Amino acid sequence: MSDGIKLDFKVHFTTGQCGSREMHAGERTAPTVIPTGRVPRISRLMALAIRFDDLVRSGEMADFAEIAELGRVTRARVSQIVNMLNLAPDIQEAILFLPRVAGEREAVSEREVRVVAAEADWGRQRDVWSRLSSPCPAPVPASSARRAQCGDDRPSRRGTR
Repeated sequence: MSDGIKLDFKVHFTTGQCGSREMHAGERTAPTVIPTGRVPRISRLMALAIRFDDLVRSGEMADFAEIAELGRVTRARVSQIVNMLNLAPDIQEAILFLPRVAGEREAVSEREVRVVAAEADWGRQRDVWSRLSSPCPAPVPASSARRAQCGDDRPSRRGTR
């Protein structure tokens, strides 16, 4: 005899231990999508610089020399990492959120970022960073390219007499 009561709910099955089937209430959850590639090295170093600064500011570490000793690296290396904090805040953010790297070659190297961080003026930093991070670099005049290949950074003296 049926009272007209009907129960309707969703279930899904999974494979348990030894191949047994297990029933679970509710819908199957969508599998999490794992992003491909890896976080760029420069992004990890930027995060490390921020962490080092937090450790010193909070008093957990006395100074950056203590961090260097604890990490078994030179003080100079810790200074290179911490100098990334001299970058303009928007450049720091851009570095932290660089896209993942699928291959071996990264879009921006640490050496290039050190050159940007060495510039004291944030406006000039932004100019250099925009050229560095753009997919198509601006063309360099032939005379400048030739001097750069030869290692000559002096300005041209032609026609200055």
